[in-house]
Amino acid sequence: MPDLTNTTWIYDVIYQLVFQVTTAITAPLRSTSDIYWVYLVSALIIGIFVALRHKEMDNGESSGFWNHFQSKYLSKNTWGHPSALLDMRYYVVNAVVFPLLFAPLALQSQTVVNFLNTWYSSFFEGASTHFFATSSVEEIVFKVIYTLLFFVAYDGGRFIAHSLLHDVEWLWEFHKIHHSAEVLTPFTAFRVHPIDLMVMGIFPAFTTGVVTWLFHVFVSQEIGFYTLLNLHVFICLFNFIDNIRHWNVWVTYPAPVNKWFISPAHHQLHHSADQAHWGCNRGFELAIWDRLYKTILTPSNTEQKIEFGLGDENPLNWRSLGQLYLNPFKNLANSVLQKQRISKR
Repeated sequence: MPDLTNTTWIYDVIYQLVFQVTTAITAPLRSTSDIYWVYLVSALIIGIFVALRHKEMDNGESSGFWNHFQSKYLSKNTWGHPSALLDMRYYVVNAVVFPLLFAPLALQSQTVVNFLNTWYSSFFEGASTHFFATSSVEEIVFKVIYTLLFFVAYDGGRFIAHSLLHDVEWLWEFHKIHHSAEVLTPFTAFRVHPIDLMVMGIFPAFTTGVVTWLFHVFVSQEIGFYTLLNLHVFICLFNFIDNIRHWNVWVTYPAPVNKWFISPAHHQLHHSADQAHWGCNRGFELAIWDRLYKTILTPSNTEQKIEFGLGDENPLNWRSLGQLYLNPFKNLANSVLQKQRISKR
């Protein structure tokens, strides 16, 4: 029989809860976090630059630049909105729920590498693996190539997952909570159901795992990608602007670049409640996937007025933590019951 007097597990649970909450709260101090203070300051500077460039005053009133900036980008209507406040609560709660309950089940890139290594060795036991010489110059060349291909594979994997979340009916029920946000702030990026996070992790883990395995087998086990601030260099560079994706700062890239990279304005269109915009701009950094999948919608240079959310669906259905976590299951159950009723008629 289990020892019911052993209370060590209680302390372990308390420790994990405190650790995860502390990790969430101190995220701006960690360079690997999407809301690292450097990235947040970068977003703020870009917002100031955009406001200065446009030199727009609400209602044509010259109330001063900072008043204008505050009312447009830091207003209580946005940051004090029930949806934004829910995003902040959900961020903290999900920082505990996902690591403890779901992260251990998530597919890791290294798991894919290990599986492919086992498969390869079973068929080519004793065969030479490194087909390319690796002089110092070649190592640099291959490291550059690996850095590029890893990023492309990562971005492509995320696009595949994101498209499935939009196109597969039952997966959309989980992704819907992200799109239920009525206003956008950087915390909206974390308004993602654990099941959604699991799906979003599977495909980039697989694609980057395959790329990593190929380079380890055919080039060198020691090869790695270039990093900046302890992240993949390209992921880090895009993080300097990505917090604006979920903020009402309208930023597009120059015309040629806008066709090949997803700007913050692209993603804001993706969150539009307008049915004409549903499912557009599913990519994260590279627009090539949307161009191939015919889901690209290029934003104009002039700021577009966008209403965010789920359109006709009642926003009050997405105003509590319980609703965000449980509504997908409730909706799926109702859908199954509805189909059963129809089949019995």
